[in-house]
Amino acid sequence: MDDLKYGTRNKRGDWAPNGRIEIAPFWSWPPKIPSVLKWVPEYIWPWNAFHMATALLYWFYVVPDVEVMKTLSWGWALWLYAVNAAAIFAFYGSIELFFYVKRKQGNRFKYNVKFPSEQPSDVFWFKSQNIDNFLRSFFLSIPLWTLVEVLFLWVFANGLVPWLSWSNHPYYLAFLVAVAPMIHEVHFFIIHRLIHWGPFYRWIHSVHHNSVNPSPWSSLSMHPVEGFLYHAVALWHLVIPSNPIVALFQLHIAGFGAVNGHIGFDKLEITEETPLDTHAYAHYLHHKYFEVNYGGDGLIPLDRWFGTWHDGTKEGDVQMQTRFAKKRERMNAKTVRANN
Repeated sequence: MDDLKYGTRNKRGDWAPNGRIEIAPFWSWPPKIPSVLKWVPEYIWPWNAFHMATALLYWFYVVPDVEVMKTLSWGWALWLYAVNAAAIFAFYGSIELFFYVKRKQGNRFKYNVKFPSEQPSDVFWFKSQNIDNFLRSFFLSIPLWTLVEVLFLWVFANGLVPWLSWSNHPYYLAFLVAVAPMIHEVHFFIIHRLIHWGPFYRWIHSVHHNSVNPSPWSSLSMHPVEGFLYHAVALWHLVIPSNPIVALFQLHIAGFGAVNGHIGFDKLEITEETPLDTHAYAHYLHHKYFEVNYGGDGLIPLDRWFGTWHDGTKEGDVQMQTRFAKKRERMNAKTVRANN
């Protein structure tokens, strides 16, 4: 495919899409019904449908019987960890293999023209972003994913919170499924803003931001504190009346869905004529500029409401630079006052 039909390249060769990142159309007023109707299938397919499919596969073929889950034990916890690790290795690894190792589509649709393997750095273990990200994912973040999973399954199994049945509450639970990606965006925005605060950023979140040019293995490469907070989104289903399948879906939006913002490509060429939109650009801009797009890609437009939205346009650059200039002015004024 010719990526220049969809975007432009700068002098360095970095690619950017034409147009702007749009927030979910139901926030427009007056409502644009045709836009909403066009957006709904995109909201469901393919990513959220994939996360629900994996949640159902887990529930029917991976999650132990309720009687087993009533007792905390290493046996079923390690089983869940093994499945989580194998699933991420297969899912993330296939993307890494085809698009970063074999470079199936070269750098077409790639935001940063370079590949992480071409950029060794002392900030990473063994000076390799790929090795560092892989080890942090499989030996820190995925165990914490599993910890969250074991906790809410154990709580549900022991009846410590309401376990709503699909037969008695089909519409309410369907509503929870529909808004689970929105819960993810709100939760992610809150914890993300928190760990961007000075000391927390230096101690915790800087680990993830070492990957300025992210790849699939960067998705879950986090400090343990961030890894737990990130996956803890599933614990909201212990606070609101819910069902363990919905909680699994919520967890998989976080675990499997983390790859979306870190693929590094705007489109994956499934066939010569079939591109798969990744919806990665909003979070790529966060990795590039650090202080924009703390949430998702506009499903719940918290960044727009709080003034940190970057829509990928030149106007977005101007707004960002203006905000950065005002921040520098405030910091300089504070320094002057402190010295006087």
